[in-house]
Order: sequence, then C-alpha cells, then structure tokens
Amino acid sequence: MFFLRRQMLRTLSFAFGSSFILGRNQLALAGQTAAQPAVRDAIAGGTEMEKVTGIGGFFFRAKDPKALALWYQQNLGILTIPTKDGETSWQQEAGATAFTPFPETTKYFGDASKGWMLNFRVRDLDKMAAQLQAAGIEVKVDPESYPYGRFGRLHDPEGNPIELWQPKVPDTKG
Repeated sequence: MFFLRRQMLRTLSFAFGSSFILGRNQLALAGQTAAQPAVRDAIAGGTEMEKVTGIGGFFFRAKDPKALALWYQQNLGILTIPTKDGETSWQQEAGATAFTPFPETTKYFGDASKGWMLNFRVRDLDKMAAQLQAAGIEVKVDPESYPYGRFGRLHDPEGNPIELWQPKVPDTKG
C-alpha cells in the first residue's frame, strides 16, 4: 500500500501548476488552476479542444440513500441535491482535483468489491479527524507528512472508502 500511496502522491505533486499530465503509471491527472492553458486536439489540426470545467456531481448506489445522505451531511458537511425551493447544494472550494484510474486489482481502496474511493480536501486534517472520532467514526490518520500534504482514511456507513487530504500549503516566502 505504501508504494501505491507514493505513486498516487507523486502524481498529485505533478498536478500542481499543470492542467493535464499523461504518465507511464497513470492514465491522466487534471489539476484546476485559475487560467489553464488550452488543451490542443492533435486530430483536429491544432484547434482548441472543448473540455469539462469540473465535477458537477457524484452519483452512486446506496442501500439506504436517505440515511447515507444524512450521514454525509452531518459528518462531512456535504449537502445533497436540493429538493425544495430555497435549498442550496454543496459548494466546494477551488483546488486541485485528481482524476486517476487505478488498476482493477489495486488494494489502495481496501475492500476489493468497492470500485471507487472519494478523496475530500480538508483545511485541517487533525480537526476533521477529531470531529469524526467524536461522532464515533473510526479515522486512521497517516502519521507521515508527504510533500503534497497529509492523509486520513475512513469509511461511510455502507463501507465505501473515503480519503481525507490536507494539501500542503505552498511556501509563500521569497
């Protein structure tokens, strides 16, 4: 697992300041910046390629959708799609987003029956972990600090893996 984490984290480190990367060990990684350079489409003779601007939603099956939506709202502050006038949906802060397909046999997500893992950015991993632990949720915080930040791991009530990521704040001295 350490190797897989190191591989993913190395990939994340390349994302900062880049908009699109193709590497030998991963398919692709996109990082969001204020002004990304245009991605060129080689087939269309150098015309600008239309690209997505971000993730607009994450939809998944659940045994008990209402209870799971409430768990995400109460423990992570994520609001679901509004169902009434005046309700708002969850707004995420700007920041890098990793988009990385893993090999089908990866052990990085834990349970092999889980086909995905959510990675949420957090401002303060220790405070978030303490908040979740106070609510009776087991959180494993990786004691190592990587060049790209720190990580913690937990599971939602249906066993879906969740990774918390506190990105390293860039050194502003200079």
